[in-house]
Amino acid sequence: MGKYLTKRSEDYSKWYNELVVKADLAETSAVRGCMVIKPYGYAIWERMQSILDKKFKETGHSNAYFPLFVPKSLFEAEEKNAEGFAKECAVVTHYRLENDPDKPGKLRVDPKAKLEEELIVRPTSEAIIWNTYKNWIQSYRDLPILLNQWANVVRWEMRTRLFLRTAEFLWQEGHTAHATEAEAMYEAKQMNQVYADFVEQYMAIPIIQGVKSAAERFAGALETYCIEALMQDGKALQAGTSHFLGQNFAKAFDVKYATKEGSLEHVWATSWGVSTRLMGALIMTHSDDHGLVLPPELAPHQVVIVPIYKGDAEREAIALAVAPIIDALRKKDVRVHFDNRDTHKPGFKFNEYELKGVPLRIGIGPRDVANGTVELARRDTLSKTTVDQSELVNEVTKTLADIQQQLFARATQFRTNHTTEVDDFDTFKRVLEEKGGFISAHWDGTEATEIAIKESTKATIRCIPIDGIEEKGSCVYSGNPSNKRVLFAKAY
Repeated sequence: MGKYLTKRSEDYSKWYNELVVKADLAETSAVRGCMVIKPYGYAIWERMQSILDKKFKETGHSNAYFPLFVPKSLFEAEEKNAEGFAKECAVVTHYRLENDPDKPGKLRVDPKAKLEEELIVRPTSEAIIWNTYKNWIQSYRDLPILLNQWANVVRWEMRTRLFLRTAEFLWQEGHTAHATEAEAMYEAKQMNQVYADFVEQYMAIPIIQGVKSAAERFAGALETYCIEALMQDGKALQAGTSHFLGQNFAKAFDVKYATKEGSLEHVWATSWGVSTRLMGALIMTHSDDHGLVLPPELAPHQVVIVPIYKGDAEREAIALAVAPIIDALRKKDVRVHFDNRDTHKPGFKFNEYELKGVPLRIGIGPRDVANGTVELARRDTLSKTTVDQSELVNEVTKTLADIQQQLFARATQFRTNHTTEVDDFDTFKRVLEEKGGFISAHWDGTEATEIAIKESTKATIRCIPIDGIEEKGSCVYSGNPSNKRVLFAKAY
């Protein structure tokens, strides 16, 4: 269980990998670079999906579904997008297998079944969607189109890590079409704010909103808005992005609309997405050497009740006492699980739920039944208190809210302690190696400087903060004039 995890201070990467597997979140599959998301891990992802889906619909979006396969000619239509993803594409070239005459019982690709046009397994869906939008849009009356799809995508990564980087992963991708530049820009910013609110309010992870540098933008975008989070090992993680695509895709696919005045104009576009990478962010922000720590808003079980008994008579008496507690908690919309298994001892269960990060654990034995009390244990602080059953519902709801707030406060304090302003490159390199975290430094705005810093330190510009103030200074690397600080960090 949790006590058998490698300590974070010894090997953070090994700790992460062990935790994902031992907490029953996911495991590697027989397909190289792909993962199996196990029921407990998928339950957390379903919570994320449900909350985000509601937010998308509240902002006027509808769900749809588009094909997994993209004809190569369509994929090539927007040149920058195609170039950006080319090296990660999986390509379908044949549509049939046949028996191998040289190897009985084996199959081979049927050479006569070669596709007339190769199909790209979608790494992202702009191409197939904008080819479809061409058929849907003729007039200003057809706009805006506000669609989202929940899907899987394939990006053939060479170095993979569960949830953080896999050859296939789950995500949502929004794709919208607008009559004006202003509408599209508003949409891109709005959806970045939706992501920011979700990550802070539900995942209890503080983020910084910003825009990407030109070198870090999404391929084919004119502007990429992002939310950046800081993990416990001092590395940054891009938690979500929203792209203002301008008219690039509309021009590539010749998508025009008739204005009210009768002229033809190209449509304006956005796309935006978050993925199962959020699971990695959740794990690495809050968890500890004992295992997973889940914010109550996303925990599949917010409360688990573990009975402590000897023999069937005590077991049945505890079950009778627990029934009204469960009913009262569920009436307050608390997700509660009663672990009445007789195949595992209470100590095993305590360790299991500690490892799985259940926010609150209730222990109840015969003495508790007689006294009208329970033992309430918090996962975030590992503290225990005795609570009267008559006060339990109020105490649980109050404590869950406090855990959510405290996790956010703890992560915010960590980020504050690991954000450092630097003004010279020697200090930049020293802070990066000795402390890590975000480095706030001046940058001269050139790609050459950005590349030089990356090659020298492996740090990248994570974002240009949206709320950053104008401040005259000198670039930390070149010494050239700069008007604003940007955030650098090593990143996942």
